[in-house]
Amino acid sequence: MRNKYFLIGMSLFALFACVAQGTELPTITLKNGASELIVHGKPYLILGGELGNSSAGTEAQADTIQPRLASLRVNAVLIPVAWEQMEPTEGTYDFRILDHWIDVARQHQLHLVLLWFGSWKNGFSDYAPGWVKADTQRFPRARSIDGAPLDILSTFGEETQRLDSRAFAALMAHVRKIDPQQQTVLMVQVENEVGYRGDRRDRAAEANRVFNDAVPQSLLQALQSKRGALTPELGAQFNPRGQTWNQVFGDAADEAFMAWRYATYIDAVAQTGKEQYALPMYHNAQLPAPMERAGEYPSGGPHPYYQQIYRAVASHIDFYFPDIYWPEFAHWVQRYQALDNPIFIPEAKIDSAPYNALYAYGEAKAFGSSPFGIDNLPLPSNETDPLPLITQVYGALNELGDLLPPAQAEGRTRGMVLHASGPRPSQTVALGGYLFQAALSRSWPAKTLLTDDGGMLVLESHPNEFYVVGSGLTVTMTRDPDVDSRFAGISSIEEMCGSGTHWTVLRRLNGDQSNQGRQLAMDAHQIRIYRVRLYAAIR
Repeated sequence: MRNKYFLIGMSLFALFACVAQGTELPTITLKNGASELIVHGKPYLILGGELGNSSAGTEAQADTIQPRLASLRVNAVLIPVAWEQMEPTEGTYDFRILDHWIDVARQHQLHLVLLWFGSWKNGFSDYAPGWVKADTQRFPRARSIDGAPLDILSTFGEETQRLDSRAFAALMAHVRKIDPQQQTVLMVQVENEVGYRGDRRDRAAEANRVFNDAVPQSLLQALQSKRGALTPELGAQFNPRGQTWNQVFGDAADEAFMAWRYATYIDAVAQTGKEQYALPMYHNAQLPAPMERAGEYPSGGPHPYYQQIYRAVASHIDFYFPDIYWPEFAHWVQRYQALDNPIFIPEAKIDSAPYNALYAYGEAKAFGSSPFGIDNLPLPSNETDPLPLITQVYGALNELGDLLPPAQAEGRTRGMVLHASGPRPSQTVALGGYLFQAALSRSWPAKTLLTDDGGMLVLESHPNEFYVVGSGLTVTMTRDPDVDSRFAGISSIEEMCGSGTHWTVLRRLNGDQSNQGRQLAMDAHQIRIYRVRLYAAIR
């Protein structure tokens, strides 16, 4: 009871303090397909990196890792906060390590996104406290189809949900106490890649009882109200005239049931946290690999197939997004866009992250991207070695500065990625009355590929003027016939460096560097910023 009154008191104290000082919390907006994170009243672009799972557990790690990430041009670090470490003894909270991470982040002008590893991480319960793991009567386990207990806390554990929620509320109350003005902490991820790992769904006694009962009317009504907009996977199974889970969801009953249970649990945790400090909160998903079945991937996670169940239940989660490790990056981004999620890539494969980031910020108009294991990225051994590619991308985006967020919001950006192993040799995007057709860079005259990968972000800065960020592509620009019948030409191509509106021309590209004024020939391996001026003339 004392913990309850402590949290209520902390909440009221922090609320009055923030109101008195006029502090606005970070917020996320989605308008015209563009996502914005507003911090201190201005759009903030997260150039992020997620730490390895075991990289944020000590103060010494903060001292060594965060300065290094700042040198890699990362501006926001996604760090795990483990329930087991924060509450090693029931009812006793230890925030010393988190406080040190926040202090060091401030010293290096970094922001943090907290990843709450509570009851689940990657479907399992490894980050729950030892006193939770050891008491299977009080904190029941999910069970397999043969009745054996698993290393997974059951979503039906009432005491588990209560204490997970209490710990998360204590975390948010503490962050609100120490961080309302600086807002070093921008967002919070609630749990991590949840889902049942086994044969589709939990077979504990209580789970079986509820599964054989009627689907909650509130869920039925919410899905029925969106009947025409359900995903193909959910729409093909949904039968609002049924009663039990099997009758309503058919072959998808097991996964739909687990989605409902995880969403219910996660919403309860998020609600208690938001009552203390209403930062934006999101939840991530582990995507299915090709040919995987539910249970091989975490069954019941917020995958796009059945995510609308989450959206019907978990009103305190602001958005969902997947951790993308598979080649179909654009496909998965588009699936989550179609469900009206703001675009933030919480975790991605680091070796493909640089070009995918150009797609995310340019084409999907994301407010952030974050490759996983950023702390393992090697630094150059000497000054002449090139910086890591993600560092080059982040550096170029930082140079665009305040140009990028309004351009995203006004539909003045595009992006693309090409791979030698991909399905098409070239791609075209339209912007500002022009078509930008790109192909991977080739040598001349042998026409052999110079790189296996390339990508670009195109930003229209003024009529007929564009900033192009990227590498590995040769780009041909023509007039868009859907706009008018004029023909297009290149007035000038310049390699640039600078910050926002203050630019320096490094080189003016002519002759062989522009295919005699006909194409933008990007550097095959290094990220550059190019300013391209075009003209449209009457034929």
